[in-house]
Amino acid sequence: MKFFRYITISAVLVFGLSSCKKENENKWNVEIKNPVKKVEVTDLSGEFYNSSVNLEDFKNKYPWFQGSVPDADYESRRKDTMEVRIYKEAISKIDKTKLNKDLVDLFSRIKNYFPKFVPPHIYLYSSVIDPQNVTDPIFLREDQNMLFVDITGFLGNGNKNYKGLELYFQKSMNPDNLIPKISAFFAARLVPVPVDQQKFLDQMVYQGKIQILQDAFLPNVPDYFKINYTKEQYDWAVANEANIWNYFVESDLLFSADPNLSERFITPGPFSKFYTEVDRESSPQIAIWTGWQICKHYLKAHPEEKLQLFLKKNATEIFNGSEYRPK
Repeated sequence: MKFFRYITISAVLVFGLSSCKKENENKWNVEIKNPVKKVEVTDLSGEFYNSSVNLEDFKNKYPWFQGSVPDADYESRRKDTMEVRIYKEAISKIDKTKLNKDLVDLFSRIKNYFPKFVPPHIYLYSSVIDPQNVTDPIFLREDQNMLFVDITGFLGNGNKNYKGLELYFQKSMNPDNLIPKISAFFAARLVPVPVDQQKFLDQMVYQGKIQILQDAFLPNVPDYFKINYTKEQYDWAVANEANIWNYFVESDLLFSADPNLSERFITPGPFSKFYTEVDRESSPQIAIWTGWQICKHYLKAHPEEKLQLFLKKNATEIFNGSEYRPK
């Protein structure tokens, strides 16, 4: 028996009207009194592939870049036509002026809630497309506060260079996903990990907290970008919210410590695994979306609570205080 419903035109219209109302009441769209003045952004590969830049000068400027690669291989890579072509395609999809403006806004908002945050120097680079690395295109060198962004991770869904890469990864590998992924990277570092709480509810609320920080850091970005969904995937989750919740409750999953639940409902994949006929139409990582809704309900019921205090509360406190019971 199919208990999930497909998205109807009326559901989308209702959701659209609801979304407009929520946007007008966006509690996170606050004025930033002390914004970040500037963010340093360096196009590392732009210099690397530039034949007019002397190799020794480049090595002296970025001594950490070469690693253990021999000079001969290093020089040949600079002339590799495939690598140069991929770099040029990747960088052409990035509006550097807009990127800098968006980074200033993002880092200003992070610093607003976490005053000790120091904006990193951003290094854009291009790599040979490797399915194991391109789907995780952001990393931080913490000792130097340098954030590296592999721009080949944002060529666009269906790009010919992604041949062989799982389609579900490609859906969030568009230029518009770059800022949300940088935001999510820092959000995940700022939410305390529940070490001794490994029930399914704990995992959902933990992920929900990360999404709440996405709301705080990206108040003017559509929700579906914040969770790496397409618009259609997000609409499916909204239309099926009560059914998803009923499934979790009726299957006694909330307080289960079954490790397989994470693989079914949190780990990236093409869809969530309810083990019903609806699976292939479902949105992936649906427990993250549900945890987000629980956290949203909690904060709506406790509008005066400070973000820092909320992040420290355990999943049971948040769940009980949310009175989350979608219908």
